[in-house]
Amino acid sequence: MRRGIFRAAVLAAAAMLASTGLAKAKDLTLCWAAWDPANALVELSKDFTAQTGVNMKFEFVPWTSFADRFLNELNSGGHLCDLMIGDSQWIGGAAENRQYVKLNDFFDKNSIKMDDFIPATVVGYSEWPKNTPNYWALPAMGDVVAWTYRKDWFSRPELQAEFKAKYGWDLAPPTTFDQLKQIGEFFQGREIDGKKVYGASIYTERGSEGITMGAMDVLYSFGFKYENPDKPYDMQGFVNSAGAVKGLEFYKALYDCCTPPGSSNGYMTEGIDAFKSGQVAMQMNFTFTWPGFNTDANVGGDKTGYFVNPKGPDGEQFAQLGGQGISVVANSENKDEALQYIKWFAQSKVQANWWKLGGYSCLKSVVDDPGFVSSQPYAEAFLNSMAIVKDFWAEPSYATLLQQSQARFHDYVVAGQGTAKEALDGLLKDWTATFKEDGKL
Repeated sequence: MRRGIFRAAVLAAAAMLASTGLAKAKDLTLCWAAWDPANALVELSKDFTAQTGVNMKFEFVPWTSFADRFLNELNSGGHLCDLMIGDSQWIGGAAENRQYVKLNDFFDKNSIKMDDFIPATVVGYSEWPKNTPNYWALPAMGDVVAWTYRKDWFSRPELQAEFKAKYGWDLAPPTTFDQLKQIGEFFQGREIDGKKVYGASIYTERGSEGITMGAMDVLYSFGFKYENPDKPYDMQGFVNSAGAVKGLEFYKALYDCCTPPGSSNGYMTEGIDAFKSGQVAMQMNFTFTWPGFNTDANVGGDKTGYFVNPKGPDGEQFAQLGGQGISVVANSENKDEALQYIKWFAQSKVQANWWKLGGYSCLKSVVDDPGFVSSQPYAEAFLNSMAIVKDFWAEPSYATLLQQSQARFHDYVVAGQGTAKEALDGLLKDWTATFKEDGKL
């Protein structure tokens, strides 16, 4: 009888706690990469907890192990993550394997409209199949490969005069890749303020995705296409077009002429370090790095400028898409609360605050606001860059496709093996075999 009385007392106490709002709130775990925007999201999410009582937990993993850690979590059916801010390339596999919750009905019920977001981010972060109204994520973090430059070096009268005498045009942010290379050559090995400097930091890393993101950032504007626009997976003459060959040759020439010593395996972190330490005049990197440069003690303020990826030889101009969408993990045991977070995050006032804290909003009402361009020194370059983006394959086999491009590009650009045409012909062969295995050819 004593046990029965004790049990009844416990149940009564639990009921009292629940009725007074003191019952333990549910926790949501959001999984993402460990980088500056994640810190901004932690700060932003405090408002969600204040409004809903739902506690937010965060699992952030360094970029070097980000894909391995969280793709394994998805593929193994784990329960760690309720919300996932996964890379744009994951969307195909996560959708086809039903690892993300399809959000169409939820969006319709809550009047969340994809037309309210930058179109490229909807295609890149949310849709599968691409260019169909099937949504598996809400655009969360806009990002794109673009460039920073040492504005203070470019503005020095003696350098401007020397550059103009040599190349016949004013030293300024380049609008073409030919101009970018000339600037790189001009600064390569030059002494500035008693220190030897170099032309540019570009992506060369082989282990994950670095050299592919860098090479594609150039190849797109030289005419590279993943496939025939009228025939999916028909890649002959597109992947290895004459323009694509010239683009890859250019990327190698830029690596050979204008990068610092020891640049054979560099990606985001190495580029940040090279720029902040004053090694290079220009730096290729994702725009998420820009708030950090703007406030840095060495290169902040007027010392740094920002420019959009330049045009190719025929005037084409594209840039490699980065960034991610936020998804509800299908295996989550807290789907209702996770959807509640998505609804909260989609609000215009939350998105405006996201931009202020250092995140990159994809909501049109934020980026189209008349004050957006002047809100940060890099805002206009970010906005213009997002208008010209293309993305890597988002197929379920994207990881295999990526490994193949990493090997082909690194072997040619860095190791100097073979020719650009041989590299792209080999890549075409690799990708064809992969799609045949997938039953798509």
